[in-house]
Parts: sequence; C-alpha cells; structure tokens
Amino acid sequence: MKRIITRYLPIALLLLGAVLPACNRNLDNKPTITVSIQPQKYFLEKIAGDKWEVKCLLSNGANPESYDPAMTHLLNLESSKAYFRMGNIPFESAIINKVHNNNPALKIYNNSEGIELITGTHSHGDIKHADAPDPHTWTSVKNARIIATNMYNAMSDLDPKHKDTYSRNYLKVLESLDSLDSSIDSLLAPKRGESFVVWHPSLSYFARDYGLHQISLSPEGKEASVNMLQEAVDSARTSGARVVFYQKEIDSRQAETANRQIGATMVNINPLSYNWDKEIYNIANAIAEH
Repeated sequence: MKRIITRYLPIALLLLGAVLPACNRNLDNKPTITVSIQPQKYFLEKIAGDKWEVKCLLSNGANPESYDPAMTHLLNLESSKAYFRMGNIPFESAIINKVHNNNPALKIYNNSEGIELITGTHSHGDIKHADAPDPHTWTSVKNARIIATNMYNAMSDLDPKHKDTYSRNYLKVLESLDSLDSSIDSLLAPKRGESFVVWHPSLSYFARDYGLHQISLSPEGKEASVNMLQEAVDSARTSGARVVFYQKEIDSRQAETANRQIGATMVNINPLSYNWDKEIYNIANAIAEH
C-alpha cells in the first residue's frame, strides 16, 4: 500500500498544483455585463476598462433577425450584474422576459435612450410598418456619442466608486468619435444628396448623418418579392447609385441578381462587427470612392 501511495503521490501533487491556480482564478473573476451586439462590446470595453468582463449575446456573423439564444447565453445573462440592451432589436424583449423571472435583480439599461429614431424603413410583405423604429442606431457616429453617454451613466450607476475612471475613459471615446465624425463628414461632403444601395436597411442613421439616400433591396432582410425588388432596382438606376452594400453571412443571392441591372460596385460590409470604427469608415470610404 505504501508503495502505491509513494508511486502516485507526485502525480496527485502535480494535479493539485494545476487545480489550485484555476480555483484562485475563479475567485478573482470580474463582475459581468452582457450586451446584445458586438459594437456595444467595443464601446463598453473602452469605457469600463479592465474592471468588468463584457459578454455579448450575438456572435460575429450571426443574424439578429433570426437569433435564438442558446442556453449558455441565457445563463450568462442571468449571472450578469447588468444587461445593456441596444434598445429596439426584436430579440431583446423576448430575452428579457425569459431571464428577468430568474434574476429580478438584473439591472437593464437602454443604450439607445435619447436617440431620435427613424421609422418606416422595415416592412413585412409589401407593407411598410410606419411606426416601427429602425433598430440600427449604432450605425451612426452621432448616435454613438449618445450610446457612449448612456453607457457611461450606466457604469456610474453600477459602480459609483470608480466613476472617475469611467469618466476619463468616456471622454477619450468622445474625442475619438468627434475625430471620426469630422473625417467622414469631409470625406462625404461631395456626395451630399447621392444614393447608395443596401440589401437590408441597416444604414438609415448613417445616411441621415451625411445627407445621403439609402435604397434597400429588401426591407424585410430576406428574400424580397419580385415587385419590391424591381421597384428598388428602378430607384437605384434612376438615382445613379454606384455602390451596393451586402453582408455575406446574411444576404440573399438576390443582391447579385439585382446588381446585374443596377451595374454598381458590390461592397461587403458587416455593421455588426466588433471593429466598429473601421467598419463605419470603410462604408464611408466606399461611397466616397465611387
């Protein structure tokens, strides 16, 4: 028996040595905030710094129109200190209803509060929903300032002890946003009044910021009816649109089919990318170059 203990004692000690640091790491876990989409994660990590872990419900490339949260996502949200909802994404309300019963203490903050919403961009069939808010508020640099302000106020409420840290980080975010807005404004000044085409109407707020006209091939974000598609194609051709934006992970092949008639340059974009600043600038640059 002693021989067996002697033989396996070093292995047991080695395993124990590996387990203890892991236990210590678990004890040092940061409090968690859950957000809906990657651009929120981008902003919140800049404001919250290294004091919080930010988890995101929607992974890169996922479609918010058809998103169905996995059990892991729901459990992460239930264990979070707060949920930062984007504001008007359809899946958010359903998730809150599922989770709030299990964690009634979960604090919920609307990051789009105070933004002047655009309505009437989305439809079902050939009928536009005039009162439905366009949820893509984050695709605007000007809106991003409001989103960042809402995040800063939420962090100050959640953790007033470190408000000064959040304030410094927040001011840096505003400075970078002002610089980006100024660059894009100069870049797109010669394009005022011009049109661009997008598969799903995700750039309504961007278009409003810089005096552009967005033409959507599919306000539903899925296969468009023949009449709807032809109307959009005719509008694009009449307006002289030179760019068609599409998303590889979401869009239908109809975008390519429609562009055979439009004759524009097709540009792949990802408005849900974590690299929000680069994505917004690339969208502006594509319009400026064509």
